[in-house]
Amino acid sequence: MRGVFVDANGSLANIFERQNKAGDPAVHVNRNADIKSEDMPALLGGAEIVVIDHTSLPTDVAKRCTGLKHVVFLGTGARSYMNPDQLAELGIEVHLIKGYGDTAVAECAIALMWAAARGIAKMDREMRAGNWLREDGMQLTGKTLGLIGFGGIAAEVARIAVGSGMKVIAWNRSPKQFAGVEFVSLEVLLAQSDVVSLHLLLNDETRGFLSRERIHAMKPGVILVNTARAAMVDEAAMIEALKSGHIRHAGLDVFNTEPLPANHPLTEIPNVTLSAHSAFRTPEASENLIHTAWEHCRRIAKGS
Repeated sequence: MRGVFVDANGSLANIFERQNKAGDPAVHVNRNADIKSEDMPALLGGAEIVVIDHTSLPTDVAKRCTGLKHVVFLGTGARSYMNPDQLAELGIEVHLIKGYGDTAVAECAIALMWAAARGIAKMDREMRAGNWLREDGMQLTGKTLGLIGFGGIAAEVARIAVGSGMKVIAWNRSPKQFAGVEFVSLEVLLAQSDVVSLHLLLNDETRGFLSRERIHAMKPGVILVNTARAAMVDEAAMIEALKSGHIRHAGLDVFNTEPLPANHPLTEIPNVTLSAHSAFRTPEASENLIHTAWEHCRRIAKGS
């Protein structure tokens, strides 16, 4: 059984090759991270396994990948890059990697929250331009953090936030319990939270979840943090709320168009802190990610 890691950047390629063990299935590493979807059939050359980091795999392209049976997607948000249900109809199974970067993403969410509360990015920009900008920030100790969705990442955010003296409340579609966290209705969370942080998976039910109506239901002056998926938020309504001040500040790591265009409205609003979809990018998370990818490949090759 053969495989191809089709879009490996330098650091992931090095880790993947270093973690290769004797007896592992043969997986070729393509060190060109900027491939196009249409390049995939030729790159695979009949391989049964494809390891994908960030390249889309449209169903019509998958149909031309002769022999392909398994997709090992490096993350959890495969639906942003492919249609697993349609691939399953072609006999192609999609394998996800969960939990590898929970701490990394949680720390980024916390960093965006603190940067938003104190206006760090805005002051940095102004000082580089020769302006001595000083304004009051939001003190977060004693404030309420609302977590929408409560999986592994949200649990890590809660651990850090509780330790910093914040009150943490959460809403989740299924019942949960976690030390120091009060689970409430979505209506209560939106009304009471000084900071709202999104931690849902993107699917048909969560697309557009933070609608215009729900944004309006948030507490005036709220901080919004999104390290999940941009498509869960009504972008136009969020921008309007940022301009009006209803949303005090947004800390965003994910966007509907990536890379974010230079002239995008979000780049022109001062009360937004932007991060280039890098919440998961730490050496520790990358090691965990590739370790699990290899485990998938080994299990597939053994037929288990």
